[in-house]
Amino acid sequence: MEWVTLLQTAIDYMEEHLLESINYEDVARQVHMSCYNFHRTFSLMAGITANEYIRNRRLSLAGQELQLTDIKIIDAAYKYGYETPESFSKAFSRFHGVSPKLAKVKGTQLSLFQALAIKIILEGGRTMDYRVEEVGKRTFIAKVKEFPNEIINDESNHDIPLFWGECRKKGIINQLTGMRSKGKKDIYGLCSPTREQEATFDYGIGVVVDSDTVIDDEMALKDQGFQFWEVEPTEYVVFKCYGDSGNCISETWSRFFKEFLPQSGYIHTDDTDFEIYYDQQEPELFCELWIPVKKK
Repeated sequence: MEWVTLLQTAIDYMEEHLLESINYEDVARQVHMSCYNFHRTFSLMAGITANEYIRNRRLSLAGQELQLTDIKIIDAAYKYGYETPESFSKAFSRFHGVSPKLAKVKGTQLSLFQALAIKIILEGGRTMDYRVEEVGKRTFIAKVKEFPNEIINDESNHDIPLFWGECRKKGIINQLTGMRSKGKKDIYGLCSPTREQEATFDYGIGVVVDSDTVIDDEMALKDQGFQFWEVEPTEYVVFKCYGDSGNCISETWSRFFKEFLPQSGYIHTDDTDFEIYYDQQEPELFCELWIPVKKK
């Protein structure tokens, strides 16, 4: 029931402060989560980001008020958080399919976006294979880039796949795998949500640094923009992601929150999570997803 309580607290806060200048970062603080983890959790559980939820609720209420009262369009724009009537009109038209002016005409069809309501439903009845691994402190050498939290779970955003493509094109992945022994050239996609209340997260593409890794000149690598990424001892739940695209990763994250956590006795922790793309990979396997957890 932890996630039910968390979601309800987040929804209640947004509903109570819809007419104030809030965003997902403010909501994250209310439920004592990092911005990154709250954004990921809420969007996977609700099917919409917190910012989208706030925006849609405001526009839905604005439509009702314009149609049912004599409020002026300029007053509605400011009331519902828009800096200008023009920006309000554009957003309103995209949401409702009609302009604010037309919305004041009786009989005009508008869109209603209702407040989220949490319902307990019976689901499950299918297997979800996993294993739990305890991993000691590790170091990775990686090419790292900063990304805005909003891209997490945004299926229309391709910034991270483009980063992979850029690293392949520039020979960075070959440079990384060249540091590893034959048969052990596994590549990691590292994701760090550790900076509290920040609007960005780091994503790195790298290899583990151990006895099978040959690094000739650390300073030269740092000069080329590589970073050494430290991961403290952590317990992980590991899932195999099968498919031919990264969609299987987001599907596994969704099942992790909706199916695994409620009945597993574990909670998600604010540590580095990662994907492993194995050098010698089993058929149909896209990657392994390692998610940091701890027992309740």
